[in-house]
Amino acid sequence: MLITLPAHAADVIRVRLDWTPWGNHAPFHLAAKKGLFAANGLDVELVDGIGSVSTVQIVGNGEYDVGHASLAPMAIARAKGLPVKAIAGFIRQNDIGLLVPKESGINGPADLKGKKLAFTAGSLEAPFIDRFLAAGGLKRSDVELVAVDASAKGGTYMAGRSDGVFSTVPFILPVVNAQRPSNTINFTTYGLAFPSFGLFATEKTVAAKADALRRFSSIVAGMWTYIMNGHEDEAVAAIVEARPNAKLNPAILRQQIDVLKGFVSTPATQDKPMGIMAEADWTKALDVLAEGGLVPAGQAAPSYFTNDLIDTSLSSRIASGK
Repeated sequence: MLITLPAHAADVIRVRLDWTPWGNHAPFHLAAKKGLFAANGLDVELVDGIGSVSTVQIVGNGEYDVGHASLAPMAIARAKGLPVKAIAGFIRQNDIGLLVPKESGINGPADLKGKKLAFTAGSLEAPFIDRFLAAGGLKRSDVELVAVDASAKGGTYMAGRSDGVFSTVPFILPVVNAQRPSNTINFTTYGLAFPSFGLFATEKTVAAKADALRRFSSIVAGMWTYIMNGHEDEAVAAIVEARPNAKLNPAILRQQIDVLKGFVSTPATQDKPMGIMAEADWTKALDVLAEGGLVPAGQAAPSYFTNDLIDTSLSSRIASGK
């Protein structure tokens, strides 16, 4: 699992994560616990975030070397002039959806007329709610949209103050399911396809730290594969150990990892190693984002991502656990 490096000081990589600790952080904390960063010549600092949009801006401004966030906000920021680029894709399918109670009889947008739906105005779901509703022949005026802060979504829904809630499915479903068992209606079912979580960096950092970033991205990619091949509980323990003051629920962390598995691949990436992205997916994503008014039309997909910073031989060794 180790690679031979010349004797020199470890390369420092400062990482800004997307959110407070949750299952999506599994590969970072397990790789750190196993000593894989250090063994491959990296000194990695992992800092929790307060949302993908914030992480994109902070990393884009040069305060960190690499960010872990939803890659759609990164694309939006790049289109506005922030010089950031995706360097690895892990959750390669859009994971946004609508949660509804299991007993509600709601199976799609057509069933939402007259329903109260919670959402966050500044979040990624907001620009696509109209298109989502239109798939069921509805308009915004056919439902009652309740704007709430991102941190209040789960509580609002669990308390029964909304009939549904738009959010990142792998995060929120395990949080609310015990109190309000729910089904999900995923955006991807209705053509709203764009990438979710992955790694990105500024073009300046990519140029200056390409070798270190390649090792870091490849370790994380390989560790995701290792975790999803039956080592989920090991990963949960690593998250809890890394963030002892967060009072995390191991059962919820495990469920989050399990739900994330369903969003790892698209048809275009089904047979590609973890971390590798497809140009077809990015082309589709930019078209969808343009339709939502979030990026200009006609953007060139290759300028938004690179697969050059995934060393598949290293990620494969990490994934094997040998």
